[in-house]
Amino acid sequence: MNLQRFVKQSSLNLFQQGPITCAYYGNILVDFEPDMFSGSYWQEKQAVTGTATGRGTTYFVAHKDNQLVLRHYYRGGLIGKFLNDSYLYTSVLNTRAAREFQLLMHLQSLGLPAPEPVGFKVHRKGLSYSADIITRLIANSRDLVAQLVKGPLSHEQWLQIGATIYQFHQHGIFHHDLNCHNIMCDDNDNVWLIDFDQGSVKPAMGTWCQKNLDRLLRSFRKEKNTLSQFYWQESDWQALMQGYQRC
Repeated sequence: MNLQRFVKQSSLNLFQQGPITCAYYGNILVDFEPDMFSGSYWQEKQAVTGTATGRGTTYFVAHKDNQLVLRHYYRGGLIGKFLNDSYLYTSVLNTRAAREFQLLMHLQSLGLPAPEPVGFKVHRKGLSYSADIITRLIANSRDLVAQLVKGPLSHEQWLQIGATIYQFHQHGIFHHDLNCHNIMCDDNDNVWLIDFDQGSVKPAMGTWCQKNLDRLLRSFRKEKNTLSQFYWQESDWQALMQGYQRC
């Protein structure tokens, strides 16, 4: 599928100017400007409501009646020290941003609890590109690490976390980096998964599911050994797996 067909089928707006390509929902990014994919744009408008740091800075912004999340794509690992935010360009739809955007659209169609995609930007630089994505903020939510440094979760919450992960696996949704930072709980104890960069659709309930779970368990153990206060114990994992297996 080419870009124009994808945009038309998805009811997206398309902006193309020189090396810049943006696809976005015009009913959300009203009065669109390509600079909306820059943190400095929102800072100048005093619309930044918060930030989070990881490989880079994630911006939480208020636009009209929408609460949004802006994230720039950065490389991890050793290669990230040299290439930082540069990726090999083959086509717009094959960029990290466009692939994550399409996966999030698929998750929305399945009714799975994941961020709603709003738009993405690709900046081509010869044979390489950099990219950004905007999603809708999951209201009144915190990731599991932020929750567990304050206090323990209930048995029922762990069951729900396990059941939610199973939902994704049942539909063949592979999360490339399933860790306790990428699982959110809101004020109503609803569970959400975020950050689907490099995620994909695989055969449902394959051997990859156990590898996904093993990665998540390692992340809990890592935070337990790193943080001075982290209200997690191995029995919580058993509750999570109980919720996963009983679905």
